[in-house]
Amino acid sequence: MSRTPGTTQKVVEDHLAVHTLIRAYQIRGHHAAQLDPLGILAADLNACIPSDLITNLHNLGLYGLDESDLDKTFQLPLTTFIGGQEHTLPLGDIIRQLEAAYCGPIGVEFMFINNVEQCQWIRQKFETPGIKQLTNAEKRRLLARLVRSTRFEDFLARKWSSEKRFGLEGCEVLIPALKMIIDKSSSVGIEGVIMGMPHRGRLNVLANVVRKELDQIFCQFDPHLEATDEGSGDVKYHLGMYHERINRETDRNIALSLMANPSHLEAVDPVVQGKTKAQQFYSGDTQGKKVMSILIHGDAAFAGQGVVYETFHLSELPSYTTHGTIHVVVNNQVCYRRFGHNEMDEPMFTQPLMYKRIRQQEHVLKKYSDRLIAEGVVTLQEFEEEVSKYDKICEEAYARSKDEKILDIRRWLDSPWPEFFTAQGEPKSMSCPPTGLDEQTLQHIGQAASSVPLDLFNIHPGVSRILRGRADMVKRRQMDWALGEYMAFGSLLRDGIHVRLSGQDVERGTFSHRHHVLHDQEVDKRFCVPMNHLWTNQAPYTVCNSSLSEYGVLGFELGFAMANPNSLVLWEAQFGDFNNTAQCIIDQFISPGQAKWHRHNGIVLLLPHGMEGMGPEHSSARPERFLQMSKDDSDLFPEYSGGDFEVQQLHECNWIVVNCSNPANYCHVLRRQVLLPFRKPLIIFTPKSLLRHPEARASFDELATGTSFRRLIPDQGLAGENPGQVKRVIFCTGKVYYELAKERKLQNLERSVAIIRLEQISPFPFDLVRSEVERYHHAELLWCQEEHKNMGYYDYIRPRFLTVLDDNRPIWYVGRDPAAAPATGNRSTHLNELKRFMDAAFNLHAFQGRHF
Repeated sequence: MSRTPGTTQKVVEDHLAVHTLIRAYQIRGHHAAQLDPLGILAADLNACIPSDLITNLHNLGLYGLDESDLDKTFQLPLTTFIGGQEHTLPLGDIIRQLEAAYCGPIGVEFMFINNVEQCQWIRQKFETPGIKQLTNAEKRRLLARLVRSTRFEDFLARKWSSEKRFGLEGCEVLIPALKMIIDKSSSVGIEGVIMGMPHRGRLNVLANVVRKELDQIFCQFDPHLEATDEGSGDVKYHLGMYHERINRETDRNIALSLMANPSHLEAVDPVVQGKTKAQQFYSGDTQGKKVMSILIHGDAAFAGQGVVYETFHLSELPSYTTHGTIHVVVNNQVCYRRFGHNEMDEPMFTQPLMYKRIRQQEHVLKKYSDRLIAEGVVTLQEFEEEVSKYDKICEEAYARSKDEKILDIRRWLDSPWPEFFTAQGEPKSMSCPPTGLDEQTLQHIGQAASSVPLDLFNIHPGVSRILRGRADMVKRRQMDWALGEYMAFGSLLRDGIHVRLSGQDVERGTFSHRHHVLHDQEVDKRFCVPMNHLWTNQAPYTVCNSSLSEYGVLGFELGFAMANPNSLVLWEAQFGDFNNTAQCIIDQFISPGQAKWHRHNGIVLLLPHGMEGMGPEHSSARPERFLQMSKDDSDLFPEYSGGDFEVQQLHECNWIVVNCSNPANYCHVLRRQVLLPFRKPLIIFTPKSLLRHPEARASFDELATGTSFRRLIPDQGLAGENPGQVKRVIFCTGKVYYELAKERKLQNLERSVAIIRLEQISPFPFDLVRSEVERYHHAELLWCQEEHKNMGYYDYIRPRFLTVLDDNRPIWYVGRDPAAAPATGNRSTHLNELKRFMDAAFNLHAFQGRHF
């Protein structure tokens, strides 16, 4: 039967209308999804559901259709899968299939994705008829996992009803969901999964996903469980775990790591990503096909915590991408918390109507088991046997847990290094070899640092001038700061140690001193990293400019450093005070990480620091904060029975804080960081003006074979040669040494005043300071710093000096007065302050008449 032009036009319009209808559901169908299990959202549906969805037949008019069109058949577009094998469907079936796909208990919002292939994948997974149907075997597996998830929480609630445990009640389906994700990942070749999550449900994930021994979990509830002397420990719902096991569904090995983390929600996100990237890097997994990450979030934290977005910003950067992460958001608007924030909470105070409805809500296990019994998938007896079997497992583990008398935190390690430590988790030695280098190595690295390894590579004239300057220094057997760093990195790479330097503008260096990446000035995007051309079979060197983030990037590098103890991972702040936007990572992970979680980490923080008239924001790296968190006892002179004092003191500390004034010493401390038989975080206050200061140079002799890091540098001039003639000893650290040395020379006091540099501030070098004050036993002692009195180092070093001196001699303060801001913004004021405390430092009568 032929169609008139008008009829044909109507057919075309109706088909276009149906295609528009299908797209409307794909874009906005999630607005009509049934996501309220409590049935408490009483808003007018027509006010919140888009009008282009067919919530009633009247809405068909929007498309020029009406009820009479429901039985008409329409051609389906290529952008939908609702027809399965069929290419046409009646309008009524189209609407039903779209409702089933997008308006059921799962909402999917995806049409903002600008990748057609990805959109098609999602459409196929949601729209294909029957695709969400589980087989009977899958239903039984889901039921068994729900039994474990639910009965675990029930068991804890029965045994420890008054204990906080941040249970999973109301979202028990999280456990089957995670296990399904891991099953599927294992089936496509994933060998390692690294997870991060908040405290809610953590014990359940440890028990039923990672498969931590139940008795080890239960014993954590014992109030009489004794702590070991390994650290302060942490509450049970912050602890992590690493476990290698066989995945029962795929019969393949899989390594699961749940990262320990503090109460600070989402703080663990970048740490997980960093560790994932590291494991991918060391296993040669360049596409993320072997190692993956899963991050579990609460809905409010996912939306509200900025570190979530800092972490996302790393996802496409080459040296940071993990090639995708599975994010599981526990949405309290979809699930619910049966007991509020925790088991001790009373949510009725603020949400009375909601929690009345929650208390009436049937448990998901009861709902699902009833459905499967009704479907004939399982019998009531089979279900009850599954419950009894898991209850018995819990009871037997509970009985065993009573035998645990001491908490062994090593059983809760999320990043073990079994080959680095002994089987008992202890260092294999308590000594550190010298960190010096032979002449041939120094010359080889020096020549590589001052040349371009590629032919026909056009470098910038300014960079060429810098390389010529380096070559000249190497000929004179000298090094500046950049060359000292090159010596450290290059020698470690030779020994198979991977070095990774990350931060804002680290490739060039904030102060344009480093230039570890050379760019061809004639060919776009052609670059080279000379340090990767140093040796045959060397370890790789990674230097990478980060996104403009501190919190996220420092967390990422911390995670990266967890994966391999035989690496040197460094994060450099653009200016030292920018570390305070990463304070959560410093306070909650780096400083207490070993004490809380027995987690060693050798991350290095490079924090440019110095009062140079640059204003309050570009001056201080806030050393006082790091020193306040250092755990060595100010009132106790350490005593060790034999062995290396330096190494034993480092072994007991929580981190190392240094301010090197000498580029050779900087090289030594970086090499010592790797050669130590254990790992501690290293905080280095790095220079700015000293990078090019003509006096801040070192001879190759200071880095020769047999030499080591100098925790304290004694006076090396006339005063040091004649201690009996010295009237005043000035102790200091960092850049201010060069200003003091210059002023001493101007005032012709080189015999009367000794200047001693503390290169390692924490742990405090008690032994070396004692030796120095005994050499100058008749001299007056001063501490001089360029920072304000209430900042810097004085509050840390003073009580330790008094311990060395048995409280018999004072150590006077010279420096800037107390202040609220770290530095003045006025150049003239800066110079006047400097002159004032320089005058005080060399006025030998300044403290006469002062009482100690």
